[in-house]
Amino acid sequence: MRIIWLGQAGLLFEAENKIIMVDPYLSDSVEKIEPQNKRRVPVDKSFFDIKPDIIVLTHNHLDHTDPDTLKHFITQSSNMLVLASGNAWNTVRARFGGNNNYVMFNRHSEWTEGNVKFTAVKAEHSDENAIGFVMEAEGKKYYVTGDTLYNKNIFSDLPEGIDYVFLPINGRGNNMNMEDGKRFCEQIGAKAIPLHCGLFDDLDMNKFGYENKVIPEFYKEINL
Repeated sequence: MRIIWLGQAGLLFEAENKIIMVDPYLSDSVEKIEPQNKRRVPVDKSFFDIKPDIIVLTHNHLDHTDPDTLKHFITQSSNMLVLASGNAWNTVRARFGGNNNYVMFNRHSEWTEGNVKFTAVKAEHSDENAIGFVMEAEGKKYYVTGDTLYNKNIFSDLPEGIDYVFLPINGRGNNMNMEDGKRFCEQIGAKAIPLHCGLFDDLDMNKFGYENKVIPEFYKEINL
C-alpha cells in the first residue's frame, strides 16, 4: 500500500493495482470566494499527470469536490469510477458527464471494485450527505472520516479492527479539534493520521495529543 497526502483532506492510495484518489484539492478555488483561505503551500502540478482508477468524494464543499482540480482527472474521455456522496454526486455528474461511472455513495452504501471494498459511514458535517468511508484492501482497514465532528452515532457504523484512521483536527468548519480528535481515535484504537491542517492555517499537527499517530507531510508518502 502506498499513500500520499495531497494536502487538506486529499489522499492518494495505490492498492491492489488501483490508483484511488480521495477529495483532491489542487487549486486556488476556495480563495476566490473566501480570500482569507489562501493556499500556504503551492500546488504540485505533477499530480495532474496521474490517471486514477477511482475517485472518492466525501462531500460537496469546494476543498473536497473542486471542479478546477477534478477537471484534470474526470474528462469526457476518461472511464473511471467516481464514488460521491449525494450532493457531490450531483455536482460532478452534471459538470463532467462522459463515460465515467458516477455512483451515489451515501451512508451504508457498499461498493467492491476488484479486491478493494468501500463502505460509506456516517459523518457529522454541514453537508447533510457528507460521509466517511472504510476501505478494505491488502488485508487492512483504512478509515477516512471525511470532514466531521465527534458524534457517538458514527461508531455504530464502523467495523471492528480498523487499522488506520485519517481524520480532520483543525477545529473549524464543523470539524473536530485536536482534543475531540484524540477522544475519537481513543474510541477506535487505530493508528491515526491527522489531516486538514497547514493549507489555510498555521496549526502544528505535532501538537495532536493522540500517541499512536503519524504526522503526514505535503505531497510525500505516509510511512505507516
